[in-house]
Amino acid sequence: MAKIIVNQEKIKDIDEAIKLCPFDAIEWNEKEREVGITAACKVCMICVNKGPEGAFELEEDDIYIDKSQWKGVAVYVDHDEGQVHPVTHELIGKARELADKIGHPVYAVFIGSDIQKQAEDLRYYGVDEVFVYDNPAFQDFTIEPYTAAFSDFIDKVSPSTVLVGATPLGRSLAPRVAARFKTGLTADCTILDMKEDTDLVQIRPAFGGNIMAQICTPKHRPQFATVRYKIMDAAQRLDKAVGKVTNCEPPKNLASAIRVLDSKAKEIEEDIADAEVIVVAGRAIKKEEDLEMIHMLAKELGGKVAVTRPLIEAGWGDPKTQIGLSGRTVRPKLMITCGVSGSVQFKAGMTNSDYVFAINKDPNAEIFQVAHYGIIGDVYDVIPELLAKMKKSEEVMA
Repeated sequence: MAKIIVNQEKIKDIDEAIKLCPFDAIEWNEKEREVGITAACKVCMICVNKGPEGAFELEEDDIYIDKSQWKGVAVYVDHDEGQVHPVTHELIGKARELADKIGHPVYAVFIGSDIQKQAEDLRYYGVDEVFVYDNPAFQDFTIEPYTAAFSDFIDKVSPSTVLVGATPLGRSLAPRVAARFKTGLTADCTILDMKEDTDLVQIRPAFGGNIMAQICTPKHRPQFATVRYKIMDAAQRLDKAVGKVTNCEPPKNLASAIRVLDSKAKEIEEDIADAEVIVVAGRAIKKEEDLEMIHMLAKELGGKVAVTRPLIEAGWGDPKTQIGLSGRTVRPKLMITCGVSGSVQFKAGMTNSDYVFAINKDPNAEIFQVAHYGIIGDVYDVIPELLAKMKKSEEVMA
């Protein structure tokens, strides 16, 4: 594991050295009479790059991994009682793209009960091999049996990369399995790429969305990444099935400390993630009652209303309608943003929209960087005029 070492003789100004770390991980050890690095260190390299020359150095463990022994891009099949979650098809599409760059196969690992039919169906999405763990013990999701089966798959197949949907189940399972193999896991990736040496390039917002971090796991295998729904392009269903289905014997120890007594279907709610048209209200909205014009515009277009974080914090919207890093990820055919600045956090949740129409009075607003069309103007002027023209068009057509 990488760590920062301190060369005491190279430090001339102790106070300035301590100020280098944004995480307060550099401190003066009065007992040892030296500058030390605490457990708060994130190995961000700021002290190495900005500190006195040679004062701070990165020391990496001498770890060697034979990457040729790890082959394949695997996708965990997220499902609810056999009904495959759409994020799985998105991950299969991305897995195919990544695998083709390095000549690797695409695998799917399917854990559940009475899932043979659904496993066969995955062959129509370009999966080379579907590994099925079909057993009554997997009827309900409990973490220990699922972790045991997932780990068994990795032990037997040795995939180089593992992709998991960032669903509640996936977020529970992926870190536990990754920890068993003492490897890295990058959560909520927005971009994935593959190097020729099979290193997975994982890009995600970091430090509250202020930067886009590029993460690699060059000395460990497998490489784990979770991806939110609506981020990647879904694999298209083929006319003919490919690959094969391999039924696996579950590991012997499937004991769990959890016993499911009963399960009830959650009431189906309308989700903005499934909307084809979304009108987004941003910080430019001055009063809660002014949201009425946003709702009117959405109604005229047959769409749904979404909001950004400032409006949620003001109590003007349902958190389930928030778009962004800490909200929902959406992919509508049309999105109209009304007074949205376009922060990294927001863009992480909507950049794959088919068409983005932005309204903002700031010509330098970041939202215009991702918008296909834009109007530089005040939403209080633009939206009423837009609504009036839409109403006039309806009268003419009538």
